[in-house]
Amino acid sequence: MTKVIILGSANSIADAQHENTHLAIQGAQEFILVDCVSTPIVRLEQAGLDHNHLHHLILTHTHPDHISGVPLLLMNMWLLGRRHLLNVYGLEDTLTLIQNMMHAFGWESWPNFFPVNFHILPEERLTLALETDELSIYASPVKHLLPTIGLRIELKNSEKVCAYSCDTEPCDAVEKLAAGADILIHEATGEMIGHSSARQAGTTAQRAQAKSLYLIHYNPRDENYRNLPEQAKENYSGNVILAEDFMAIEIS
Repeated sequence: MTKVIILGSANSIADAQHENTHLAIQGAQEFILVDCVSTPIVRLEQAGLDHNHLHHLILTHTHPDHISGVPLLLMNMWLLGRRHLLNVYGLEDTLTLIQNMMHAFGWESWPNFFPVNFHILPEERLTLALETDELSIYASPVKHLLPTIGLRIELKNSEKVCAYSCDTEPCDAVEKLAAGADILIHEATGEMIGHSSARQAGTTAQRAQAKSLYLIHYNPRDENYRNLPEQAKENYSGNVILAEDFMAIEIS
């Protein structure tokens, strides 16, 4: 069984119940982390995930509410005895920033540090980001305030599909990522430059003919945030669910 675990569902300002948005894609043998914030090892343990089974980290863009936890993740795994490879994927700007962050912390001098391979993804639509025995993940540039990727996860055995918009305005790229998807996880920050409202997420899901819609990256400090699914339903005929921290979404 493959599932997406919501490690955080908030927009850039978290609260006590909602961490900044990041996800884990859990398969039978390993899991893939999408973005990294907070105190990562603790967050993974709370979700029942063993960091030793983490082999791939996808970083969507350089905003701190998506990548601020990377140095702590790398340091903590090293201190806990990790010695096997970690693959990190992202656009060139994103990976350059991460490497500069790690240089600032002097990671070159950390003895017996485990190998890290950085994989630069081209800014091209539906480029194959990574492939495992269980799934393939494709990335496309979306329309945010800076270079950002959304994702399409295709399972090999069941042919099920899950798409993730990441932070974006409504755009054709997200519709292509979500085309015919069983699950679309779409941000619902609000109607503004670089972001989408719940209503706009509903429109995208409807155009993509996605079978279900999960709203994420919303403002949990807004007392009306639980009304977001009803707003999405104004433009979408499928099932709409508000993503919450530690929710597990079964893809197959």
